[in-house]
Amino acid sequence: MRLSIIVPALDEAAGIGAALAALAPLRARGAEVIVVDGGSSDGTVALATAAGADRVLVAERGRARQMNAGAAVAHGDWLLFLHADTRLPDRADEALAAASERGARWGRFDVVIDGRPRLLRLVAALMNRRSRLTGIATGDQAIFVERMLFAEVGGYPDQPLMEDIELSRRLRALAAPACLHERVVTSGRRWEQRGPWRTVFLMWWLRWRYWRGESPQRLAEEYR
Repeated sequence: MRLSIIVPALDEAAGIGAALAALAPLRARGAEVIVVDGGSSDGTVALATAAGADRVLVAERGRARQMNAGAAVAHGDWLLFLHADTRLPDRADEALAAASERGARWGRFDVVIDGRPRLLRLVAALMNRRSRLTGIATGDQAIFVERMLFAEVGGYPDQPLMEDIELSRRLRALAAPACLHERVVTSGRRWEQRGPWRTVFLMWWLRWRYWRGESPQRLAEEYR
């Protein structure tokens, strides 16, 4: 199984080196790492190149567009989309291979949120639980998918918010997700900046409105 890990980035100079260093063991076992920059102004591209990514691309800004650009040049038959501030478990490739052998065609990992507020443990547990119940994954959970299935649903939808939710809906219509118990660790900076409860309520409010059919563009403006 050939795995391509696609990392969208925007102004991640402070952490891109560490992010790629954490992926070195997977690269040593054959995984391909592609960083797709969305127009950073802080040297992210140069740092990612120096840190040993297999490919570093510059694409139009927007996480969905960046991830689609990475998928378009990937050589793997499995694609894994990883946020720059998220760390995979040590044997993520083996966990994914085992899921594939069980018949999975896409899925995600459980998530742990790294941050000071103790409430973040509960937030992560609820995210994982909700995902198992609904079959919907978020980008923080490191979505992985067979390349052929990704192409079949047209890749990520070109929208500025909820692109992971919409992708999950399309994939779920064709195959049930593999919800792996192995955990990724994602940064809690978003929750710490806005406050844990405020962030949770904001995301649920925006998601509810998205399910009702509101424009992702309008929701993205409010999120910013």
